[in-house]
Amino acid sequence: MIKRLLLSLSLVVFAPLSALAEQSADKYVEGTHYDLITPAIRTVEPDKIEVAEFFWYGCGHCYNFEPMIVQWKKTLADDVNFVGSPAMWNPLMELHAKAFYAADALGVLDTMHPVLFQAMNVDRKKLGSQAEIADLFSAHDVAVEDFNKAFESFGVGSQVRQANSRARAAKITGTPALMVNGKYHISSRKAGSQANMLKIAEYLIEKERAARGS
Repeated sequence: MIKRLLLSLSLVVFAPLSALAEQSADKYVEGTHYDLITPAIRTVEPDKIEVAEFFWYGCGHCYNFEPMIVQWKKTLADDVNFVGSPAMWNPLMELHAKAFYAADALGVLDTMHPVLFQAMNVDRKKLGSQAEIADLFSAHDVAVEDFNKAFESFGVGSQVRQANSRARAAKITGTPALMVNGKYHISSRKAGSQANMLKIAEYLIEKERAARGS
């Protein structure tokens, strides 16, 4: 009789805990909050867990997301590698993707990344030509000759092609979007908000970290 009573009490106590654990584990559900990418996409640094952000300088949502991304990156552990990946569905976006990689090649990405966002979203500049973008770089102490050399380089062209291929493989149809370790695609539509995009990314980072640990 006592054994039965203890068994009943244990079921009452542990059943809710079990349900809570199951609910926590299923907080973010594949297909509902994020999508699985198949086949998985090769990452830049396979030894780290990669988070890629697909963006476009002319995207107002990306502009609003940028301050959140800047702060969030500061919280990432050493085993996480964050990369920016310009999205491009037309020649104008390709032009801006080249500006991103040219800035990186010239070592001025930290300076020019926010400048390019502001130029398009606050100053309402179209940045519709290489010359116009060169003038923007020149206004921030980058010689036009140096900019043009980087912009037209084989290395920048190769990175642009790789970024385009990456976005197509991940089936990116809108920006901003996140990809975790080449396996998971997070859109603001499914996440529900930009803040939730980051929470889901953290969940998936932990998922990948646990898988590596096992």
